[in-house]
Amino acid sequence: MALSLRISSSPLICRATLANGDNGRNHHAKDAAFIRRAADLAEMSAGLTSPHPNFGCVIATSSGKVAGEGYLYAQGTKPAEALAVEAAGEFCRGSTAYLNMEPGDCHGDHAAVSALVQAGIERVVVGIRHPLQHLRGSAIRELRSQGIEVNVLGEDFESKVLEDARKACLLVNAPLIHRACSRVPFSVLKYAMTLDGKIAASSGHAAWISSKLSRTRVFELRGRSDAVIVGGNTVRQDDPRLTARHGQGHTPTRIVMTQSLDLPEKANLWDVSEVPTIIVTQRGARRSFQKFLASKGVEVVEFDMLNPREVMEYFHLRGYLSILWECGGTLAASAISSSVIHKVVAFVAPKIIGGRNAPSPVGELGMVEMTQALNLMDVCYEQVGPDMLVTGFLQPIPDLIPVIPSEDATVEIDPSVNPFESSIIFFYKTWDLYGSFSNFSPHPIRMPCGEDNDDYMTWPSVEHYYQANKFVGVENPMAHDCVEKIRTARSPEEAALIGRSTLRQKPELVRNDWEDVKIEVMYMALKCKFSTYPHLKSMLLSTAGSVLVESSPHDLFWGGGREGEGLNYLGRLLMQLRSEFFDDSSVSAENTFLA
Repeated sequence: MALSLRISSSPLICRATLANGDNGRNHHAKDAAFIRRAADLAEMSAGLTSPHPNFGCVIATSSGKVAGEGYLYAQGTKPAEALAVEAAGEFCRGSTAYLNMEPGDCHGDHAAVSALVQAGIERVVVGIRHPLQHLRGSAIRELRSQGIEVNVLGEDFESKVLEDARKACLLVNAPLIHRACSRVPFSVLKYAMTLDGKIAASSGHAAWISSKLSRTRVFELRGRSDAVIVGGNTVRQDDPRLTARHGQGHTPTRIVMTQSLDLPEKANLWDVSEVPTIIVTQRGARRSFQKFLASKGVEVVEFDMLNPREVMEYFHLRGYLSILWECGGTLAASAISSSVIHKVVAFVAPKIIGGRNAPSPVGELGMVEMTQALNLMDVCYEQVGPDMLVTGFLQPIPDLIPVIPSEDATVEIDPSVNPFESSIIFFYKTWDLYGSFSNFSPHPIRMPCGEDNDDYMTWPSVEHYYQANKFVGVENPMAHDCVEKIRTARSPEEAALIGRSTLRQKPELVRNDWEDVKIEVMYMALKCKFSTYPHLKSMLLSTAGSVLVESSPHDLFWGGGREGEGLNYLGRLLMQLRSEFFDDSSVSAENTFLA
């Protein structure tokens, strides 16, 4: 859940001690401490918000006390700023809000900005501007237009302590920044090795090099990632599950990269009941085994030339923000050589195994002199139980300013550029301009549960309502419980997870007519949503003449699929709804004229 604190019950005092000196230095130290706190809060949502950025907000009074805090729990939940305002209450007026990143509300209702303005916030300090071009600078301009003083680190003032705070803001959203500046997801190479640099014995045995505490940290790393990637040899040798194993929250997709598709018929990764597995391989490899994997529900993607760069570009197009590489030395070396690895996380255990043929974490890179060695940047050391954890970056986080010009700057260069004009409008993820068209957007609707039910209730999103309707009318207490669990799910993702897993594991709880009515259920929920929120209706009407495509690469019913092979029913329903709204407007205009 989102973290919130009220000053009246449990005040949180900023831990930073302001340095003695001039007011400017003290002012910078205070701002830096609160910005770092906002970044720490944002870090708490890592792995839960993807593809949304990680947002944290701290509201501090003029006396330097925290009045309220909040962080984004998941895509489709309240903004961090709104949660912090709720927690601070009356103490917001005249206070300063500290944000690790500029608000970026793709849903069109500017909820984060509105919360700060209506609460009476006097000043806003922003760690970094939003990295996405269509959102960059817009919230800052809106806040300033409302008379709120806005300061951006590195632009309005600079100092060493503020630069360190700004770096913390860059780190917490490094995956999104890399997506905005490149064509590959943010990739982390993780491995555990002995003190003499081995990841397994000469026999290949590797359990366990690191301690239990270190393995727990690995589960946390997986939970922060969109996907985990391994090579074929890891599947053959270790038969991994690659789950997060923390009992809640996000479980990453499993990806196996294998050129020959020489994989066993029995493997833990072929169980896709809880989390999907994707195999990427060379085109034409073991066609019969591909059919076997497909029968298990495992997705196989073929490449003409299988290399890490093309694979990562492909998963970038599929919307992945961050990928954790847990592969062997050969694939690790190939990924590093392809410049797709951005960060290294190495657990070093105080053990010596020896062995001339024992494998090492990174295979041949073609380097013959120590001067060619790759140096890590921003290196950190941490003791985890008996092990030493070493982390560092192989590539710096891109500079936002020269790579991603603001919309104003783009128009100034070429006035004919209009990013809003397009014959086909794609929507799917939170970085999309029309992200609010998604059934996962955070717009509550009031709808009865079932056709024969007159008892209206509030559903947190269209997806909550849609998933719950799978089990409506079934005379089984478990079905009733499932409906309530979905209705109270903390995010649309959780609602979808409950609904989909129950449908798969307990099909007897699903209503008999679900396949016949599900499109109508979705349409009625969408109609309620766009009728309830005028700004959404206006946004939908503004797309007149454009084809709407829900560009989910893996949903071939509601989405358009990877190559347009999907049925795109969500896009169709929105276009149908758009036509209905236009027809209603025409009738209203005609009645007005006749009157």
